[in-house]
Amino acid sequence: MITPEFEIDILASQDSPPAFAWDDWYRGVGGRTIDIPEADEYMHKIQTEQYPRFEGEISSHKQNYSPEDASKLIKLKAIEFGADIVGICRIEPSDIYQGRTVKEEFAIAVGQRMKWSEFQNVPSDESAIECLRIYYSLGETVIKLAEFIRSIGYACTVEHPVGDSNVLHIPIGLKAGFGELGRHGSIIHPKLGPLFRMGSVLTSLPMEIDYPIDAGIAKFCDNCRACRIYCPADAIGDNRTPEGGKDHLGNDRYMVDTGKCFPYFAEHKYCSICLPVCVYNHKEWAKDFTGTPTKLFPEIAMETPPPPCDSVSESQKHRYPLVKRGE
Repeated sequence: MITPEFEIDILASQDSPPAFAWDDWYRGVGGRTIDIPEADEYMHKIQTEQYPRFEGEISSHKQNYSPEDASKLIKLKAIEFGADIVGICRIEPSDIYQGRTVKEEFAIAVGQRMKWSEFQNVPSDESAIECLRIYYSLGETVIKLAEFIRSIGYACTVEHPVGDSNVLHIPIGLKAGFGELGRHGSIIHPKLGPLFRMGSVLTSLPMEIDYPIDAGIAKFCDNCRACRIYCPADAIGDNRTPEGGKDHLGNDRYMVDTGKCFPYFAEHKYCSICLPVCVYNHKEWAKDFTGTPTKLFPEIAMETPPPPCDSVSESQKHRYPLVKRGE
């Protein structure tokens, strides 16, 4: 029996955070100062080449699939279009940014691995360029997947990995089985580690869903403090924070002090130190598959951090703990 497609307004929960106010945060730290032409070119291409392709015509001929077959088809297509990992989950109010509304029932989460070879030195031009390269590449994946979904007669919405999204990529990824939440606030995948990026496509095409996993990663993070030790802004706390709510396994979440993290991120080539220093699974994920010689631990440049910035108005920023302020 085929479940009919439907659309219903799903409103953000009262506790949902606002979308990240990039311009306000940059104003708070004195503006954008990083100058990496190749990274800027990727961002320009995302805005000029990809944003206009977010929408498209929906075929009048709707093809019918069982939820199981639809899920298999969508996952095969996502991999064909460049995804390294793909999962499906139902959208809940807590997955939606404050003040936003979603009309689709399902989120198709896709992820793409970043090249370990580009994170041998962090922060660096190479690591910043690789982040933007993947944002562009993964943007092509979600756009092509959306085009396919429309071609079989279903409406959908592109949620680009970088841009003004309606949904929170990390909660979507956790529910879709991508891994567990790390101390650094990013998802750690059992095979890809933390060095990947995510995007999604929202649709009401009826599909079989995936579920969160418990691979022991949360317990690993409780004992490992690599990202905290090597965070130059000292923005990663020692303990889980009840004010951050629960993760998908019922644990209090780890939260990063954004007021300390962002100024360093904005001044030092988008930082990213916390990702390559992660030692989960003995760094089996830290391999280069092109034959390029690499080290298992990056060279790290830890500069004196700029002062914290908390000037973004309370209505425009998410809650975050003040980690080791005044010590």
